[in-house]
Amino acid sequence: MTFTYLLIYVLLGEQMANIESQNLFPILGQQRPTGVARMADESEWLDAGHDVEFRSLGVRTVMNKVVSKRMAWMAWGINPYRGCEFGCRYCYARYTHEFMELRDPEEFERKVFIKQNAAWLLEQELRKLERRGALHEEIAIGTATDPWQPIERRERVTRSLLEVFSHHRGLTIGVVTKSTLIERDLDLLRAIDARNTLVVHITITTPDVELARKLEPRAPRPDLRFRTVRRLREAGIRAGILNSPLLPGITDTPAAIDEMARRAARVDACFFSANPLFLKPCSRPTYFRFIQEHFPQLQQDYAERFREMDFAARPYRERMRALVAAACRKHGLQKRMSGELSTARKPAVREDFIQQQLRFG
Repeated sequence: MTFTYLLIYVLLGEQMANIESQNLFPILGQQRPTGVARMADESEWLDAGHDVEFRSLGVRTVMNKVVSKRMAWMAWGINPYRGCEFGCRYCYARYTHEFMELRDPEEFERKVFIKQNAAWLLEQELRKLERRGALHEEIAIGTATDPWQPIERRERVTRSLLEVFSHHRGLTIGVVTKSTLIERDLDLLRAIDARNTLVVHITITTPDVELARKLEPRAPRPDLRFRTVRRLREAGIRAGILNSPLLPGITDTPAAIDEMARRAARVDACFFSANPLFLKPCSRPTYFRFIQEHFPQLQQDYAERFREMDFAARPYRERMRALVAAACRKHGLQKRMSGELSTARKPAVREDFIQQQLRFG
């Protein structure tokens, strides 16, 4: 037998041995997930709702250091849940489930993970910030998933975090939500606001109830969200409206933006802002199906807009910025927090924070 044949014989023998080992011991052929994927794999089933499965998630931290250049203004992000029941067709956060080896974009709204021991973790992390003299660093709640989504009524994870914040002083906290359930926690929001800098952002994409139901199928009606803004303002909370995202050909017309600003002024919103649609690859299948079903005439336009990039082109962004600024001037609204904090009743607001604004784009 030549050397070449001998080498082939040995290699084939090793390959067969590996296959037999995997058959006898299947675990040898499996690669165990790590990190948050392992946590998800080991999570316990808690309950199920309408087309949604809820599972526990044993995390080691609840405050996440922000590394995204897009959110460089923000130091820390908190999301009490992974996944979101609201099912917004444009949601850019669907990719976060991929870290748990959940690749189907629809699983983001079908499998919601509830972070365990969140309040205890937050208390430990705030103490660390205090020891470092960094309690002033901006903390954003709800950067990827809604902190007051329906499961919060029962699990109360977000409320437990607010209870922790209410016992601290000198924090800079921003909240973003679509949920009217935030009204339940007005007592804690007032307590936090009395000792810290707090700003609440209510996202309202459109005042059209029928369009909102198609676009954000499980989120509260837009008229109810406008009412929530008014109630927050009546309670003395700094609250404004994010008319985001602006959807090309659907909600981005001068008339649509003007109408949203008019309604924002009517509920005494502290500020009004809007950002163009940001469409990550993970979000495109879901959003493009929405376009195909409800706005088929726009399919080609969207295909061209997002063929090579996730963000809107600069000329479009500048045009939208000008429309929003004009609507703010017309209806006497502040732009996104520019000046609102500087006129707050609490004087100890850092100037660099005012300049940055508490932005949730």
